[in-house]
Amino acid sequence: DMPSTLTEGASLLHMHTSGRSVDQNVMIWCISHLSLSLCSRSRRTGQYNVQRCKGSGKAPYQRCSSQDSLDEQAMVDYFKEVEIIQRSGDAETQEDLQLKVADEGEQEEAWLMEAGLATLFDESASDGEDSIVLLSTLTRTQAAAVERRVETLKQTLRKRNKPYSVPDVREIFKPSPASQSKVRNGAGPDTPGGGADAETDINLEVSFSEQALIYKEGLKVTQPQNEADDRLPDFRVSQDKTGQTRVGDLSAEDMKKVRRLVLIEMSALFDTCGIEVKAHKALKVKVRESGLFGVSLSTLLEQDQRRILGTKVPLILQHLISHIEEQGLDTEGVLRIPGAATRVKAVCHELEHKFYEGMFPWESLKQHDAASLLKLFIRELPYPLLTVEYFNAFISVLKLPTKKQQLQALNLLLLLLPEPNRDTLKALMEFFQRVTDHKDRNKMTLNNVAVVMAPNIFMCKGFRSKISEQQEFAMATGTANIVRLLVRYQNLLWTIPKFVLNQVRKHNMENQRKMNRDRAVKKLLKKMAYDRERASDKQEKNTEAEGGFIRVQAPQFSMVSMAIQLTEDLKASDVLTRFLSQERSLSVKREDLCLYEMGGNIKERCLDEETYIKAVLELNPSAEWVIKSVQH
Repeated sequence: DMPSTLTEGASLLHMHTSGRSVDQNVMIWCISHLSLSLCSRSRRTGQYNVQRCKGSGKAPYQRCSSQDSLDEQAMVDYFKEVEIIQRSGDAETQEDLQLKVADEGEQEEAWLMEAGLATLFDESASDGEDSIVLLSTLTRTQAAAVERRVETLKQTLRKRNKPYSVPDVREIFKPSPASQSKVRNGAGPDTPGGGADAETDINLEVSFSEQALIYKEGLKVTQPQNEADDRLPDFRVSQDKTGQTRVGDLSAEDMKKVRRLVLIEMSALFDTCGIEVKAHKALKVKVRESGLFGVSLSTLLEQDQRRILGTKVPLILQHLISHIEEQGLDTEGVLRIPGAATRVKAVCHELEHKFYEGMFPWESLKQHDAASLLKLFIRELPYPLLTVEYFNAFISVLKLPTKKQQLQALNLLLLLLPEPNRDTLKALMEFFQRVTDHKDRNKMTLNNVAVVMAPNIFMCKGFRSKISEQQEFAMATGTANIVRLLVRYQNLLWTIPKFVLNQVRKHNMENQRKMNRDRAVKKLLKKMAYDRERASDKQEKNTEAEGGFIRVQAPQFSMVSMAIQLTEDLKASDVLTRFLSQERSLSVKREDLCLYEMGGNIKERCLDEETYIKAVLELNPSAEWVIKSVQH
């Protein structure tokens, strides 16, 4: 029965950790039985089937299909964390909820709506004109992803004998020689980075799904290597003079377009690799309307923003991270060793009543207790940090054939997360990186952090009650590796790929042209006068640029504008340096200032300091240059 198995398993584990020799197969058997006793199914029935573990002659752990597998000690740490989570008292409520996959047809409708293409199945949708513009920017693999879902939706409606207005996919994408070359978006064997780049180079200029198609067609023959935790390859982003665009650098209007394009691209990437990802339906749960733990991120941020304007990461999480960093980064096992359960529960209750009043005694909070509270905060979120909608997609990342494609998929998925989830996850990953920076003292390597945090991030409500024993081990290995990638490559993952940004630019330009074409006749004269004025301004601006100068404005500050000589080597950092040399009385720090590209084919973009101004000017000739303070 379960008690005897736990006793036997604990005895073997004690022998292993005490330095006594234990046969590897026995150790794996021990781990598997200890872990299965923790499964939610076992908690309901009080029993489990030993033969299911032994039936194939191999432990479930050995049947894991992930690229990288965890060693025995890592598995012990993982399931110790699972046991802590289930002992915390929230596991029983998790079983009441079930994650459900949307029916065929419903998925496609939801996907098309989220991608801004509702007009493809609903003629009354309000974004019809914008949908046409969006479709004109797609690559061939992205177009194929849209076609596949439109066709599936049409077939589903036909089977149900329901009336439908779904257009024929051939009418959506009418092929022509010009469009075929354009839809490839520059991806091809002869395109730099279109298939000939090194395995460790991340190319952001060509659609990831196009790159995957080229890889699949055999232009890349190098097979991925399974790397140990400390030998993960050093991926690098190819240098681009127009600068990297990171999360938060674009306006909300352009980010809306980014999200739609990224959804299509993410689906195209999985489609190209032959991986089907089904989205779960949104969960309907009772959510607390106030407090700290068990409150939705949106509610938390509303509370926090009433106190500190512009808060993007919950204040309670910020305080817990700061407390651990101030006193606990050198504490051994800082995230692995749990705090005392009764004490953590008491502190949690005290925080709920004293945090916002500023009365909580932070100086008395022990480091392991603070870490336990941080993990409790993550897993008690009423909706998973990675969201219900994209949970399966995150789990499916490791099915992609190469680590490069896995990183590309993670990059896209992070951009799809709602802003509160994305900002909170980013703060956590940056904190985990700082923890691993002190691994010599705290004994928390990248693998250690990934193993203990994976259950807290991925054990969302309703999931564990539906998985088998074999899936339990695949879940352990897979989720730990995903967290490992998120921490290890975060400098690459929070970047908006240039090919997506180029599609946004094209989208904006097409919208502008369409608006100009559709103006009423009665406004024609006014438009012509406006165009002449703008043309005059543009000519003056271009003449100034051709003369070797750009004009930079700083309306937030006393300087109205300044002329700066345009050279091949002029960077955004040089412009900021020139500005600061003239505005010596500024109270704003250098790191809080940014040069923005505004207007033309982009609404607003904060330029990183390594951006070459001339390269951006060639990409966006109508751009204006504005210095503003950055909102963190």
